Amino acid sequence: MTEAELAVGCSVAAAPSKARSLLSACLAHALHDGYTDGLYAFMPVWQAQFHLTYSGLAAIRALYYGVMGGLQVPADNALHRLSPRAALVSSILIAAAGFVIMALPLGLAGLCVGLVVAGIGSSIQHPRGSQLVTQTYGAASRAPLGVYNFSGDLGKAALPAVAALLIPVIAWRPILGMMALLGVGVVVAVWWLAPSASSSAPGPKAAAAPTRRLGGFGLLAVIGALDTATRMGYLLFLPFLIHGHGGSSAMVGLGLALLFIGGALGKAACSWLGQYLGVVGSVVATEIATGVLIVFTLFTPLTPMLIVLPLLGVVLNGTSSVLYGTVPELAPKGDTGRAFAIFYTSVIGSGGVAPILYGIVADHSGQTIGALAAALTAALIVPLVLALGPFLRTRAQTDPETTRTT
Repeated sequence: MTEAELAVGCSVAAAPSKARSLLSACLAHALHDGYTDGLYAFMPVWQAQFHLTYSGLAAIRALYYGVMGGLQVPADNALHRLSPRAALVSSILIAAAGFVIMALPLGLAGLCVGLVVAGIGSSIQHPRGSQLVTQTYGAASRAPLGVYNFSGDLGKAALPAVAALLIPVIAWRPILGMMALLGVGVVVAVWWLAPSASSSAPGPKAAAAPTRRLGGFGLLAVIGALDTATRMGYLLFLPFLIHGHGGSSAMVGLGLALLFIGGALGKAACSWLGQYLGVVGSVVATEIATGVLIVFTLFTPLTPMLIVLPLLGVVLNGTSSVLYGTVPELAPKGDTGRAFAIFYTSVIGSGGVAPILYGIVADHSGQTIGALAAALTAALIVPLVLALGPFLRTRAQTDPETTRTT
């Protein structure tokens, strides 16, 4: 067999292996994001059962989100030597253990402990799953990272909806137990699919100027935080905007569903858009569209507003896929695992703080001004991503394969 024939054979054999690695990361991501957003379905029940105020309920929520966001970097540092299979399986088992603790009749203290444990598990998954996709696909990881990003939205759509449907029928503790059992089932699938050793696929090469590279990554993290702030800020006001347009509670549910459906499609579509328009062009386009469409929904009747919400969802959520796909290119010293951990810390932290800040603006100026502040945040991203362009051009000059991303 010639060397050329051998190379073709190896490439064909590697394709199923790549697909299995991507599927394992996507399953873990879908489960963890489903766990994360599934907690919203239980909050009214917890508020009633444990006699919590709204601030107390927010503190309960912060136990999970704070641990998940704050431990991204420490978890990656502690587990970076584990194989992708061991890391993803560990993340699921720890999160499922947290749900088991929450399901036990241990009162409010048990619920709090379970939330912390589940948050620890979820802190592992994001950086390690992203790193697995990057290592598997190397310089061609942008589109697979978009698929990985999209898979989280599938979990966000499925688990909260199922939990909300079951809560009126079954007590909440058995539902948490069933969610833990689902995690065990996903563990079996991930154990079978995920590689037991890191892929040797070549990732993006290190740039010649590491200080410029580090500056570019920092700017990317700021852009990611502002993009998340825009999204979370608008979501905070959307139910009130629909009510203000004369919509019922059912219309609020429909509006959120339309926005989330568009968002799921956007994460898949914009990752491919980034390959053809480049990072700068695609982010500028989506952020300008986001600002314009947010303003449109503020000053139009209910029906046109509902019609435009799926398109708004596409650009509101889709930008994140382009940004996630750029992390490996600007990762300091090529350390993609730590870079993803830092990036996720930035966006998760922004998602927690931004709604509070927009809420303060709205408390003093009204919900319309609060939503306009979210639109202005999207506009602020445009000059920042233009400033990111030189860092990406430096990257392209050191690795011609990435020229299309700039």
